Amino acid sequence: MSTPAFPDIRMRRTRVAPWSRRLVAETTLSAADLIWPLFVASGDAVEPIASLPGVSRWPVAQIGDRAREARDLGIPLIALFPNTPGDLRSIDAGEALNPDNLICCAVRAAKDAAPDVGVMTDVALDPYTAHGHDGIIDAADCVLNDETVEVLTRQAIVQADAGADIIAPSDMMDGRIAAIRKALEGSGHCDIQIMAYAAKYASAFYGPFRDAVGSRGLLKGDKKGYQMDPANALEALREVALDIAEGADHVMVKPGLPYLDIIHRVHERFGMPVFAYQVSGEYAMIEAAAAAGAGDRDALLMETLIAFKRAGCSGVLTYHAPVAARILTS
Repeated sequence: MSTPAFPDIRMRRTRVAPWSRRLVAETTLSAADLIWPLFVASGDAVEPIASLPGVSRWPVAQIGDRAREARDLGIPLIALFPNTPGDLRSIDAGEALNPDNLICCAVRAAKDAAPDVGVMTDVALDPYTAHGHDGIIDAADCVLNDETVEVLTRQAIVQADAGADIIAPSDMMDGRIAAIRKALEGSGHCDIQIMAYAAKYASAFYGPFRDAVGSRGLLKGDKKGYQMDPANALEALREVALDIAEGADHVMVKPGLPYLDIIHRVHERFGMPVFAYQVSGEYAMIEAAAAAGAGDRDALLMETLIAFKRAGCSGVLTYHAPVAARILTS
């Protein structure tokens, strides 16, 4: 009798016990892989965000508490986004250059409270403009690239002076990484990192974020002229290549789950630290599914986070960061 080519092969053997599944896991996730986005509000009150259940805008006075919470949970980095008061929004986004604006005050509060937690700041003008665009516009409502880059460069220096550890340009203007890197080097901020929103798509998943930063209803037109077409993948690789060449230390793909193929391509092509932003719409869908009884919130969350790591992410920006960190350390 001949011997079978594959005698008694059972792929299930290594899946039977929890210890064995952990032993052979190809992908791992820890709290150190998480970045926690936080919204900053003026005034003294915590402001729950209706379209992001469980997420709030925090007054500057409580940002230090959130930084200490991140430290205690093992989350290495927080990302700050402002809800700039309406009377401080303008056509030229001048409040972005105020060294005492919400973001700069929040950066100082976070670093004072937990200096060993990294702080990332958003470089873009949409939280500061009266028209909701990420840049300076002309009379025809066209976003002006080079004029915007000049303002973004000054904004980045203001944030670095306040103590930001990572500057994260999310505007998608051409050439802004090179300009910001040159300005950082020239102003003595040689060790400040840049995480480029390198492949940021013109997505339908950003709605709750616009509620959170107060820009919903302000936007004139759309952002398709500078954010990427969801149909394009090779273009994303060109965007990433440019940002790396211009001096980015990390690159980001945004949104996350609908663009796992882009994340994987970037990881395979460049070997650079690549991050995903699990954006507000993704967060809201998980919460809505759980509230409707369509799935367990924690299980849905952890499955999506491991998918990002499996695709090649070094880490993930997620509003679920404290929830995930508690699950991972429980």
